[in-house]
Amino acid sequence: MTKMTGPRTVEMTVSPDDKGLRIDQFLAARPEAGLTRSRARRLIDEGRVTAGGRAVKASHKVAAGEAVRLTVPAPEPLRLTGEDIPLDVVHEDADLLVINKPRGMVVHPAAGHDHGTLVNALLEHCRDLSGINDVLRPGIVHRLDRDTTGLLVVAKNDEAHLSLAAQLRDRRLKRRYLAIVSGGLKDERGVIEAPIARHPIDRKRMAVVEGGRPARTRFTVRERFTRATLVEAELDTGRTHQIRVHLSFIGHPVLGDPVYGPKKKAPFVEGQALHAWSIAFTHPRTGEELTFTAEPPPDFLALLEWLRTAK
Repeated sequence: MTKMTGPRTVEMTVSPDDKGLRIDQFLAARPEAGLTRSRARRLIDEGRVTAGGRAVKASHKVAAGEAVRLTVPAPEPLRLTGEDIPLDVVHEDADLLVINKPRGMVVHPAAGHDHGTLVNALLEHCRDLSGINDVLRPGIVHRLDRDTTGLLVVAKNDEAHLSLAAQLRDRRLKRRYLAIVSGGLKDERGVIEAPIARHPIDRKRMAVVEGGRPARTRFTVRERFTRATLVEAELDTGRTHQIRVHLSFIGHPVLGDPVYGPKKKAPFVEGQALHAWSIAFTHPRTGEELTFTAEPPPDFLALLEWLRTAK
């Protein structure tokens, strides 16, 4: 795979199945565009998207047969610096890495977290990452919360990033989590389907909100304890804090969760007892079906053992 460093132009024709979609929705759904909906809107606002040869607004609804042209500018020069931070690399090749992220590590720089992040560590480790996202998040296809541990995949070049992002969007990139939750779930398995958006009052939190973005989480009970349950959860969508919000919504918040969980701290763990234990996807270059797993960290396992012996 070659690394795409300059601007790129993508030309698409609207199919009958897509007619009537807002153009930002249309772009976000097309794998070759490689855009989130918010990124698509920014490019539309900058005049980088045309439909039928004319610049359009994000509210434009596409018509069957309409020619859509997208111009994505070259990534801005990266102003972040690499840092010599140890990484638990589960897999690495010329196109991607699979990282087992520890508790307490922020994935990408943000306000208040401009160093010590996974991106800083990756820049030191690989020196070169994809620029498909933006200057603050090179190579990052998906993320984990700071205190959620486990596996995530990172793209080394733009073609790999586009492929992995498309698999994530089409639900072909499978992510499974282990969570220790409060109380005993009634059912052995189930589906939580409830829309998620910013909390209407506390904007730092997410919540189940009518009119929010569709969100679906599947769960299976793995082990039951006196006052808690070990659950395996699988994401069908990837909303911010989705598993934490959904499990709290059904009355079984993740133990140790400082935002959505019980006020009483869980023993052993500093943060939510949530671990991304499995990730599966198709390799962007070879087409090979890959699956990786990682055992939960020692504090998660210590909490499990304590629950098994608690009366």
